[in-house]
Amino acid sequence: MRIVIPTIWMLCTSFPLSRAVAQVEPAASLTRMPIKEVTIFKDGHAFVVHQGRVPVDAKGRVVLDRLPTPVLGTFWPYSADRDVKLTAVTASRRRVHGEQTAIDLRGLLEANPGAVVDLVDLDGKTISGRIRGLPARPVDELQAMEGGAGVDPMPTKGGIVLLETDQGVLALPLDRVRSANFKTSPAPKYGSESFRNLLTLAFSWPEAGPRREIEVGMAYVQKGLRWIPSYKVTIGGTGKARVQLQATLVNELGDLEDVTANLVVGVPTFAFKGTVDPMALQQTVAQLGAYFDPQSASGYAMSNAIMSQVSDRENSRLRADEARANLAPDLGPEVTGSEKDEDLFVFTVKRVTLKKGERMVLPVAEYELGYRDVYVLDLPFAPPMEVRANVNDAQQRELARLLGAPHFMHVLRLANSSREPLTTAPALIASGDRVLGQGMMSYTAPGAECDLALTTAVDIKVEKSDKETGRVPAALTVDGSTYLRVDLQGNIAITNRRDDPVDIEVKRSILGHADAAGQLGKLAMVNAYEEGSAVSQPPWWGWYGWPGWWGAVNGVGQFTWKTRVEPGKRLALTYKWHYFWR
Repeated sequence: MRIVIPTIWMLCTSFPLSRAVAQVEPAASLTRMPIKEVTIFKDGHAFVVHQGRVPVDAKGRVVLDRLPTPVLGTFWPYSADRDVKLTAVTASRRRVHGEQTAIDLRGLLEANPGAVVDLVDLDGKTISGRIRGLPARPVDELQAMEGGAGVDPMPTKGGIVLLETDQGVLALPLDRVRSANFKTSPAPKYGSESFRNLLTLAFSWPEAGPRREIEVGMAYVQKGLRWIPSYKVTIGGTGKARVQLQATLVNELGDLEDVTANLVVGVPTFAFKGTVDPMALQQTVAQLGAYFDPQSASGYAMSNAIMSQVSDRENSRLRADEARANLAPDLGPEVTGSEKDEDLFVFTVKRVTLKKGERMVLPVAEYELGYRDVYVLDLPFAPPMEVRANVNDAQQRELARLLGAPHFMHVLRLANSSREPLTTAPALIASGDRVLGQGMMSYTAPGAECDLALTTAVDIKVEKSDKETGRVPAALTVDGSTYLRVDLQGNIAITNRRDDPVDIEVKRSILGHADAAGQLGKLAMVNAYEEGSAVSQPPWWGWYGWPGWWGAVNGVGQFTWKTRVEPGKRLALTYKWHYFWR
């Protein structure tokens, strides 16, 4: 069945899509401002600088189709032409008209208004005519029907094609058309509309009026670009280590094309990093990958280790980079140097090209640092017998595991003699071509030392024994309460089964009061409330309801020794302490 519409109706009624197109932003007038420089922090934030010469539209504006997602208060646009003042920047959701490739019959018919065509329907009948168009309900009409312009409807396309024939204008249902035979080669694209978040820059132009182009820029802090440092430490027999630093860039922010990248050691404070600036026109930020999510396994680990610095930071200064030649050959990323200032240290890498979603590993720095082998033993404090009497079987097994056979840890003590700090990062340790293990490098300022754990020293035997040497009833009276004094003595026997002497460092922590340390050891009472991880509470601490008087009459003591043990020799370290109980 055919529906014939008189030709005079079409002559008096304009095609609705043409009216809608006149009110939208042409896609050809939109532009993108290239990223010129990025300053990348280890926590996934980056300070992004866009700058470039961009075209000006007929109204003297610059319309950008890339809307950033900056941290609140960090978005700063500017005009780089001194005689042109930036007066306003507007973020808005706008209709954009562009072109779309036709990939089906409907698209080809829509792309070729006025073309002469033979349409074959489902019954095999050929209908010849000139395409008048495919009717659609425009956005303005849809918004009026919705009662306002607050929604973002797209033009509603109809289900018919208007074909001008000798009998009039035929409205033929598209689902009845099986094929089309164009008399000439059909146009491949047709007009389409979409909604985009656009950024419009307005200017105060000099008397001569707007120019065809203008140099503009914008800077902001946004999450989505981070660098992950890692080290390779190659040791030799001369007390020198070759330390290589490389960076893994993770880019989920935007395309980087031949940019300058500043890799920052240290994490600055962004007070509103969890709040998106209103210029983003977004209520929520799209979920980034696991390397940017602190709740993920990788994000959590990096947040609590690599992103943090564990020593005092040296002051550093961010510097301006020299301009690069426009016609320079693509030599890949190039490390050009680093400077320091304001608690941050910056490695500068030039000519970085990295598309959004890509990853890159690049060498950053290399040093030759001195090192020495040190064997470290840390003996934690054990719970008093009163605590052990109140634990169950599972907790007894956990205590046995925690307080089991102690062992020395072989560490490399690196002396940072370079101008640059060592940052917190995984470190692969090798001797020549042989991998020895992997540890965690800690932040180390120039002139300081850090310990890099290598392996358990199984050829240095440790035997620890503690015994009670006496009890003194009513040894202490506080506020009318008397306390029993329990005296103890400990012995740490160390046997060096290696073929060479070893430098050892031993730390023994106790609950109570440190009294004496033999073999030139040192003793100290430490502040358990402020010393942090040095005297952190062990897992068993919460298994017992510690009485309120405990902390008033007892404390935390530490014994330390630094000495050398010759090959095949045995060394005994002794110490005494006591605690009070009632």
